[in-house]
Amino acid sequence: MASSPYRGSPVPLASYGFAAARGTAITSVARVGSTRSSELAGVSARRATETIRLATAHCTIVGVDIEGFGQHHRSNTNRLRIRKGLYQAIQRAFDAAGIPWVSCRHEDLGDGVLVLASADIPKPRFVDELPATLSEELRQHNATHPREEKMRLRLAIHAGEINYDEHGFTGASIIHTFRLLDATALKETLAEHAAPLAIISSAWFFEEVIRHSENSSSGAYRPTDITNKETSAQAWIRMMPSRRNTRRRAQICVAKSPNDGPAA
Repeated sequence: MASSPYRGSPVPLASYGFAAARGTAITSVARVGSTRSSELAGVSARRATETIRLATAHCTIVGVDIEGFGQHHRSNTNRLRIRKGLYQAIQRAFDAAGIPWVSCRHEDLGDGVLVLASADIPKPRFVDELPATLSEELRQHNATHPREEKMRLRLAIHAGEINYDEHGFTGASIIHTFRLLDATALKETLAEHAAPLAIISSAWFFEEVIRHSENSSSGAYRPTDITNKETSAQAWIRMMPSRRNTRRRAQICVAKSPNDGPAA
């Protein structure tokens, strides 16, 4: 049994779908160095080397960041209420999308959260249902909070191998997700719209999951090239309005007669 770095109590790794990794993550081997000269006769130099055996698992990776969390018009009290609202919104949205929150690992980022979901959870759920359920949760939060406590989110989604040890998680896939989340193109897209949620997908996730799902609204994604630190890659961005706005537009279209002329 391994201890969860995020929940404070011993949790079997298998319960998070990470049982595929084998062996101890890190082992140390001590090696005795040879005597360098006659002056050091009888004195051996010990050199320690580490042999790393990777503990890996395949996960769907979701990164979430709050827009303008550190802006001066917010007090620390406002920020605490925003964080509370963020976790409520994400947990409810995940559960409503058929992604059990209790089955996911998550790491708090202060102004956001990193979520790792087991490969056992079907990936289409992250793009078929989650965008709409999360957007609706944001709408409900913003409808009941003052300006200082309203929130809009950037969400990045990717999938790949992650490595874990007793301290937490790392891996190229996680780094790539954060580069997407911090992409200038995503920030600018959210800033240009009033909608509460902007989504960026890695090229891999779009090609392997989104474009093959009839319920993912793949046509709403637009390609973009991002350059962020060591990362240069293509990604796909989508603005996600709340369900209420989507329903209202649909009602307007239905109410409009086919014989109606263009609006004045």
